[in-house]
Amino acid sequence: MKLAALDIIITAPPAPGWGGRSWIFTKVTTDNGLIGWGECYATTTGPTAMTHIIRDVFERYMLGENPENIELMYRRTYSSGFTQRPDLTVMGAFSGLEMACWDILGKAHNRPVHALLGGKVNDTIRAYTYLYPTSLDQLPGYWIDPDMAAESAAACVARGYTAVKFDPAGPYTIRAGHQPSMQDITRSTAFCTKIREAVGDRADLLFGTHGQFSTGGAIRMAQAIAPAMPLWFEEPIPPDNFPALAEVTRASAVPVAVGERLTTPAEFAAALAAGAQILQPALGRCGGIWAARKIGILAESYNAQLAPHLYAGPIEWAANIQLAASLPNVLMAESIETDFHSALVKGGLKVENGFIAVPTGPGLGIDVDEALARANPYDGDGLHLEMSEAPVSYHEANVFEGGAPPKL
Repeated sequence: MKLAALDIIITAPPAPGWGGRSWIFTKVTTDNGLIGWGECYATTTGPTAMTHIIRDVFERYMLGENPENIELMYRRTYSSGFTQRPDLTVMGAFSGLEMACWDILGKAHNRPVHALLGGKVNDTIRAYTYLYPTSLDQLPGYWIDPDMAAESAAACVARGYTAVKFDPAGPYTIRAGHQPSMQDITRSTAFCTKIREAVGDRADLLFGTHGQFSTGGAIRMAQAIAPAMPLWFEEPIPPDNFPALAEVTRASAVPVAVGERLTTPAEFAAALAAGAQILQPALGRCGGIWAARKIGILAESYNAQLAPHLYAGPIEWAANIQLAASLPNVLMAESIETDFHSALVKGGLKVENGFIAVPTGPGLGIDVDEALARANPYDGDGLHLEMSEAPVSYHEANVFEGGAPPKL
């Protein structure tokens, strides 16, 4: 069995667009007709340019290869361009292709992917969700209103969730890490206090940021939110500054979580050495399922846990769940409940009472609705996620509008 053909589908989720502006799906076919699906996450180029990179990686390092040879194809991609270091774009392309190889292998052996990773240690995976507005009419004020956030959190807990994520600390920018304004600190504290009051001890609070703080600013924010006992403080500083991360982890009473923007075990090893206690690999970026399994083993040796990240489509979500099923140190997995996510995998993934049952079907355990994916093409020029050029305000409220703001 050999990898024979590649198709790439760029899909745009309809409004409100939770999960990003566009999703990049890879459809890989073998010479005996098996099809595997993968997804590349949040690329640093536009989707049109990224399709050329994905195709080049496939044709250069994978075409004609046995899909079983995951490690060989990884080493080719990681090393052959005289790189042999973490490369976000190339490894992001490989991640979606590698994911498709695992889907093929599972289908070839009529086994779920987790069975090929050492077997299942978790029948269900604890889910967490970002707090989204209950009505689009609440935008954009929702993002800076702690009372609305508390209502959303209570509604999530009523549906069975035991962990909710929110990020009221202002936008991410192209600039270096900054000190949060006192308004940002006050609002963040209010969010934590109001949500804690709304959910009590029925749910963990996951405080998200996007690497926007200076080292001192991150420490100040950690001190401010600590009384509400968040489970984690997510990506407090720019993602590639591991010495600064070590300073923050030493000073923060809140466990530090990182990983959405890291790629390959090399970067995650540096994060662990810096004191990160929760790793959040995005499987469509970190090097794929096998690399993420290695990251899980590294984390176990540091007594750290994994919480796979998801701000993407449902194919990456399916890969996350297969990986999580095999990990003894998985904490939880991010989930996005939209009708479009569900329809694209024909209901193959569901959050029920705050947990996701691990699919037992072959491969990733999902049935992709290819026609639906093609019927919603992305025709814009924006990136999956974009950072602001404007500096942070110290006079007005800084508003982070939940990732990719919907077009209404």
